[in-house]
Amino acid sequence: MTERANLTLAAIADTLRDGLDELVARALAAVQSGATVVHLRLKGEDARTLLDASRALVRTLPVPVIVHDRADVAVAANAAGVHLSPDELAPAVVRALVPSHMLVGASVGSGADVALARAADYASIGPVFPRSVREGDAQALGVDQFTQLARMVGVPVVAVGGITPENARSLLDAGAAGVAVITGAYAKSEATQAIRQLRAAIET
Repeated sequence: MTERANLTLAAIADTLRDGLDELVARALAAVQSGATVVHLRLKGEDARTLLDASRALVRTLPVPVIVHDRADVAVAANAAGVHLSPDELAPAVVRALVPSHMLVGASVGSGADVALARAADYASIGPVFPRSVREGDAQALGVDQFTQLARMVGVPVVAVGGITPENARSLLDAGAAGVAVITGAYAKSEATQAIRQLRAAIET
């Protein structure tokens, strides 16, 4: 947990396939089921679409909204923060550009990403587990490597990738401040159930 957001359970909103209203409804259902922060990650969408979606989430949700990669959109939408991929501007650079109250997060997928991520307020580390049956174990870090990276980065970390109620608790025990789930991977009712189960698992 940082001073500005509870990172316990992040819901990643990653699709507009059913329209903006459904994106917002899905995110709200996630929050009502236990998500403590919503991370908007709409790859391939233009800035205007991202801004509309960000503003709609900020206006509707009672929890912090974090925008993926686009600091300009995050600022314009009055979002709580921006989350940066390794190939985007460095967190230290973005920190100097955004308001002081705004969270700056960073993605870490290997040791090569650690140095830059240390300047962020928090980091997401993953994928910890394979994200689908078709993905091999070679693409996943595993708990041991996650633990090593969490110690190296030195800021609060969120575990992402293949998180389930069965493995979530082990990640908090390994040093995670929270876990993340991609809501677009489920039907809305399934996402609601998955988040409830995750929240219950990490609170036991």
